[in-house]
Amino acid sequence: MSPDTIKLLKEKVFDKSKWMQLPRDVVIGHDVLGQITPVCTDLKMGRSALLISGKHTMEKAGETVRDLLSRSVTVKVFLADEISPKIIEEGERAAEGMDFVVGVGGGRVIDTAKIVSYNIDRQFISVPTAASHDGIASARASVPMSDGNVSLEAHPPLAIIADTGIIASAPHRLLAAGCADVISNYTAILDWEMAHRIKGEPMSEYAIALSKMTAEILVKNAGLIKPHQEQSAWFVTKALVSSGVAMSIAGSSRPASGGEHKFSHALDRLAPGKALHGESCGIGTIMSMYLHGGDWRGIRESLRTIGAPVTPADLGIADEIAVEALLMAKTIRPERFTIFDAGITKESAENLVRILYTE
Repeated sequence: MSPDTIKLLKEKVFDKSKWMQLPRDVVIGHDVLGQITPVCTDLKMGRSALLISGKHTMEKAGETVRDLLSRSVTVKVFLADEISPKIIEEGERAAEGMDFVVGVGGGRVIDTAKIVSYNIDRQFISVPTAASHDGIASARASVPMSDGNVSLEAHPPLAIIADTGIIASAPHRLLAAGCADVISNYTAILDWEMAHRIKGEPMSEYAIALSKMTAEILVKNAGLIKPHQEQSAWFVTKALVSSGVAMSIAGSSRPASGGEHKFSHALDRLAPGKALHGESCGIGTIMSMYLHGGDWRGIRESLRTIGAPVTPADLGIADEIAVEALLMAKTIRPERFTIFDAGITKESAENLVRILYTE
């Protein structure tokens, strides 16, 4: 399903000028939640805020953020344990009269805050409690629909406050998925360059350079990514922010989303709930890099070192489902040309899945 058919985001007036939105304040480190009040003052956010969080993340960090903000602004809390069109509409009603929005939680909470704030023309602050994907800093938002997740364009946060102590305490699976999401930039930019050569698609060399550098840093330092260590959380969160900035520079998700993401969305539809977004993107990256003729074994080894899955079996998914996802990938955002749109047959898809297990 094309995101153009999903009417979750209110249409904006068309403007031919390029408007690049980037996070203005980024605070990453130990015990930095206390910086939210100075950040709000610095950015002149206003006198009232809607705090969006989930039940678990409210207890973990949301209550602290609420108490800190309440010293200087009026705070209203909206709990969103899932993301859906209904929850988004409820969040918009809750945000009426509020000056800004704060999202405290994981990917679903941040994406809900992102869409709600975009639809009511207010800025939002991202306070991630996990580093599982680059949505903490990007303008993209993923919304689950009846036939799978849809990626929508919204706007990036005006500020990011990432407490590495909280992020490090989250399950390591989430951090490993965030690493895999960034590493997938490697093949995303190869797909973009290919689309530029074959389809004449506009390309940003600045966005490509930043995206590639971010992925390279994680691959070269995969051995530093350890469970429940703040240094690892700091390292990965910085990479996710850089990836989000690359997308803002490009004005699209192209620097961080290629065929591997189309594979991920297809897998979501065929095996819902089995894989985290970054996990399936990582597996898609290995196969995409194989087709591009790059160092797919090096990518696979980096993912293994980090603790991310590298085969469908690692996720409890049958190989046949992964084959079907590869064949379905071309139907996901068909306007976005990638290596998976270049005539993959069932036989070649089966071979791609097979190489995941090859030593």
